[in-house]
Amino acid sequence: MSFQAHPDTIEKKTGQSPRKVVAGYFLSLDGVAEAPDRFITAWDDETDASGANLIETQDAVILGRRSYDEWAAFWPGSEIQPFASFINAVPKYVATSTRLEREWTNSRVIDGGLVDFVRDLKERPGGDIGVHGSISVTRTLLAADVVDELRLVIAPTIVGSGQRLFDGLPPIQLETIRSTASATGHLLVDYRVVR
Repeated sequence: MSFQAHPDTIEKKTGQSPRKVVAGYFLSLDGVAEAPDRFITAWDDETDASGANLIETQDAVILGRRSYDEWAAFWPGSEIQPFASFINAVPKYVATSTRLEREWTNSRVIDGGLVDFVRDLKERPGGDIGVHGSISVTRTLLAADVVDELRLVIAPTIVGSGQRLFDGLPPIQLETIRSTASATGHLLVDYRVVR
C-alpha cells in the first residue's frame, strides 16, 4: 500500500548540513539517457564499483511515475546486486498526480509540488537523495537548482535518438569531482553543481 508523502511527516533535522541530491545516469556520448540497455553493452569492475559507491550513501530515492511503474514490475524479482537490495528497501518518493496501482515496498506519492518536496527533504536528517532513471524529474530538479551532484557513466557510443538528459535546461556550471575511464571504455564522471 502506498501513501502520500508529505514533508511534515518526515522528522525535522537539527543543526546538520543539508543532504545532497545526487542524480546518477548512464548516458551515451551524445547525451541520451533513455533506454540505456541500447548503449551500455559491456560491463566491468570499475563501472560496477561506481554504481555501488553511488547508492551506498543514499537513503531516499525520487522517481517519476513512468520509472516507478517500470521498476516496480522489474526490481522486486531481480537478483542484480547490489542495486536490487538497495532499491527494493529504500524509501521511494514518486512524483505523480495519480494513485500508484502497483505495490512496492516503501513507496510514497509526493504530496504537493516536486521541487518544494525535495527542497524540504534536503533539510531533513539522512543521507544522499538519489534520482535514478527519471529524466523529466531530473530536468525539473536541475532547472530549479535542487540537484547537487551528477554521477554519470558515459558509454563510447553515439545513439542518435532518444531522450537526452540535458535538453531544455538553462546554463548550469559544473565542477568535476572525479573523471576516469573504465576497462570497457566507459567514462565515469562525477560533477558538483557550482552555485
